[in-house]
Amino acid sequence: MSFLSAPRSVGAVAAAVTLALFLTPSTPQLSWGQTAPPPAATPPATPPEATPPAAVQPAPDTPQAAPAQPGDAFGQDTALTAKTIIYVKGSGTWDKAFDTITGSFKKVKAYLDKEGLKADGMPMTIFTATDDTGFDYEAAIPIAEAPKNPPHGEINLGQSPEGQALKFVHRGSYGDLDNTYEAITNYLDDKRMEAKDMFIEEYVTDPVTADATKLVVNVYVLIKAGQTSPG
Repeated sequence: MSFLSAPRSVGAVAAAVTLALFLTPSTPQLSWGQTAPPPAATPPATPPEATPPAAVQPAPDTPQAAPAQPGDAFGQDTALTAKTIIYVKGSGTWDKAFDTITGSFKKVKAYLDKEGLKADGMPMTIFTATDDTGFDYEAAIPIAEAPKNPPHGEINLGQSPEGQALKFVHRGSYGDLDNTYEAITNYLDDKRMEAKDMFIEEYVTDPVTADATKLVVNVYVLIKAGQTSPG
């Protein structure tokens, strides 16, 4: 799942027309005094048998994202302010994105519990680079203030991104975020807005403990300065 537009396959239907040519046999020559026999009677055409309509097969069950609720943002102008965060930095592939990200959050939470630090906001994933197969990310949890003893190793201390962004709300499973990102890409195209190479997923429902099929995720797309959403 990347912020790039999802690939779409376009089906094409080809029609073939076969032309049959019938050769007419030559008429035999008649002797003097002979008359041509009357043409043979053409039997009445037999009406074709009615073909019963094909049975309609029910469509297979396909998981769908939960419908939006009144008040859900979609393209809402938002000013992000920087927050102090504890995060784990890494890379992953889209087919294992959810497991990769939740694994990093478990490490961050373990550090907070060990140091007696409390979260001061919702967990977030900051996507710093993406392509068709994978992504670079920071799985972060905001805290009120920096700890006295800075973390070491794979646990990092930093600041979340700030600046102008558009907010979109997703409801449903993490896999269904593909549909949301495709809708976001179409929205930006329609509004002719340019996004930065960075976006944020903020998890209203904790991805570690919540039902993975009933997530609520705020997606923030950072856009280049001087643009406002007309929607």
